[in-house]
Parts: sequence; structure tokens; C-alpha cells
Amino acid sequence: MSIRIAGTGSYVPERILTNADLEKMVETNDEWIRTRTGIEERHLAADNEATSDMAYEAGRRALEMAGIRGEDLDAIIVGTITPDHVFPSTGCILQQRFGAEGAFCFDLEAACSGLLFSLEVAHSLMKANKRYRRVLVCGAEKLSCITDWTDRNTCVLFGDGAGAVVLESSDDAAVPDCLIASDLHSDGSYTEILKLPAGGSRIPTSAETVANHQHFIHMAGKEVFKLAVNAMVSAGRQVLEDSGIAPEAIKLVIPHQANSRIIHAVAPRLGVPEERVFINVNKYGNTSAASIGICLDEAARGGLIEHGDYVLLTAFGGGLTWGALLIRY
Repeated sequence: MSIRIAGTGSYVPERILTNADLEKMVETNDEWIRTRTGIEERHLAADNEATSDMAYEAGRRALEMAGIRGEDLDAIIVGTITPDHVFPSTGCILQQRFGAEGAFCFDLEAACSGLLFSLEVAHSLMKANKRYRRVLVCGAEKLSCITDWTDRNTCVLFGDGAGAVVLESSDDAAVPDCLIASDLHSDGSYTEILKLPAGGSRIPTSAETVANHQHFIHMAGKEVFKLAVNAMVSAGRQVLEDSGIAPEAIKLVIPHQANSRIIHAVAPRLGVPEERVFINVNKYGNTSAASIGICLDEAARGGLIEHGDYVLLTAFGGGLTWGALLIRY
């Protein structure tokens, strides 16, 4: 049995927050943001727009491309750090909206690596049990609700959106498998450099935690930058070595869109020309688990990749989590 990518989808909210808008909110300016991050604007969800709403739109488009209906799904996996609720899961909310009554559903938390981890889990699940033939994998985030809009060091970075992938199994031996190699990692010794301090069982929500801005993203930017570059390069090199695929055979590298300087530092170390590295961080900022899914959908719909092309996905996020997948689109 092989598994193929049957469809992709993405969604970003209508509201756009430009660097010029941010200049009116905090002490920053367009040139400072662009030169240090590559970001020019980001999309923000409406107040009444939740993570599941964005995931639904991305998933609906992926299902349409795949030519299947929600009731055909056997599982739904959502990578997110901004679920609608602690429980029920965002996956269960999507199940109801898609009418996928026979699907089992759950959320996976791996921050910016969320889509990669979710794809690996979905692929492994499908390989292990032939009952699961069609799986919807989403990466979706409403980071605007956990962003401190008074902190100029972090508020310039993040945006909202969702990306989705439909995986479908096939008994046709002529259909190649979509996942060639994977290399995923976590390191809990760095939990303090990128985190959301309060709101869990360690530091429950209180008036004090709200007043102290402990429900927003806290990040040690310099440390994260260094670790991200080395980790993404290492994982990317590992999947190339494991697969025996040369860098020149890679049609497109899709890195997590955290920062253009990180992307430009990673690309040459993987031996792939920069013209074959997908970048849209300028339009959306860092959308965490949604990032790679949005890129993959834009690349597919824009004709940058075709079925059979090798695509290298690599990401790094809080946890710390990181990794790479080499896929055949």
C-alpha cells in the first residue's frame, strides 16, 4: 500500500496588518522589521474567527482538490498551539463541521513543527492500519490571540492562518509513496527560551498572570535563531542522506516561515539554490503550524511543483521541536 498527497488547501484571514500599522502601535518602523525579519505584512483573524474556522476553510479546499467529501475521512489531525478550547479538540470540532462521523480526531501540539509531526503520525497510522485510507491533516493557528501587541520584539513576527493536506492510500503498486524520509526531534532542555508561561496546570490562569502578560508568547530571539538554523540544516541533510536523493534533485525546499534571515541561512547549507526555496514570510509572517501547509498549497496551485517532484519540508519550533520530511508530491 502506498500513500499519496491527494489535495492541499490553505486559508488566511481578510484583515491585513502592515508594518506601517505596527508603527502606530509600538516603537518600531518598517525598515527595521523588513531588514531583520523579511516581513512586510501579516493576516489577523477577526474577533469571532477561531482556529477551527480557519482550519475548516483550508480543509474544505484540500478536500475539494482531492475530490472527496468530509464523510469519506477516516481521521482528522490538527497541529496547533492555539486550539479553540483546551477541550474538546479542534479536530473534533472539524469532524462535526465536515460531517465526518466515522473519523477519529485529535490535536497535536508541536508548535511550528506541528504540521510535520502531524504528517508523520498520519502516514504511520495509515501504514499500520489499512482501515485508515483518507486522513485530513491541518496546521492552523490564531497566534494573534497569544501575541503581546505591546512587545515590539515579538508582535512584529506573528500572523494567523491555516494549511491542510489530504493523505489517501492506494493499493495500486504503480503509485509511489509520498513520504520518502523523515527526521524529527525534540529537546526539552530548551523549554524556557520559547514558551507561553501561564494557562496550564503549572501556572493556572489568575488575575495576576493576566496582569503580568504571562498568556503571551515569550521568546529569547537570539538563542532561537542560532538553534533554528543548525537544527533545520541538520534534519534536512539527514533526510537527504537517508533517502539517497541529491540536493540537485530537490524541486523545492519549503522551510518554516519564521524569519527570512533564518531561511537564507538554511538554504545554502543544504546545497539547494535559493531560487528553489519557497518564501512567503513577507506576506504572512510566522504562522507557526500553519506555515508549511500554506506554502505547500501555494506552491502546488501556483505550478511550482508537480506530481512526482521531490519537496523538502523543514521546521523548528517551541518545545524545542524540529525536523524535516522529504516528500514526493
